[in-house]
Amino acid sequence: MKSLTKVKVSTFTKKHVMPHITFNAIERAIDRIDNLDDDGLEALSEKYAKSQPDLLGYVLSAPAEYGNEELGGLLIYYYCLISDAFQEEGLQPNTVSNEDIEAFEEPFFELLEALYDAENLDILEDFCDQPELVKFMSMEISTEDVDGTSLSEETANQLFIVCIALITLLSRACSN
Repeated sequence: MKSLTKVKVSTFTKKHVMPHITFNAIERAIDRIDNLDDDGLEALSEKYAKSQPDLLGYVLSAPAEYGNEELGGLLIYYYCLISDAFQEEGLQPNTVSNEDIEAFEEPFFELLEALYDAENLDILEDFCDQPELVKFMSMEISTEDVDGTSLSEETANQLFIVCIALITLLSRACSN
């Protein structure tokens, strides 16, 4: 009988290959969300909240965990925008469960540590498998708004981390 040895596969390698969200889908989602009135935005956020309640709960736990109230409104906006980009691309993620989130967290924290050490976004794009969304979020946190305001470095980093988790979990939910 042959001896089988375990080969450790990098935590950061792609496990699934799925369609990528295109920049056009992101632009359509931005246009749609930015042109909604308050009632339309509330209806859209309710729609995405009902379709992914555990994921939304996970995302919205970040302001309390980080002690950053400013993060709450930003996360609602980007939760809707990212969810809408998936819809614009024609992708329907399966429901992300608390078990999915728990299984995701340790490899994600390892990724963040490696990313901090290497300062190389390539490993992030491999882990997340949505390069256009990663680039979009990177631009969003580092660019001033139309009115000239920008996020504090702390809020920008926190927003980026939570949105990358959101993107990765939705992406993986499409490929299950």
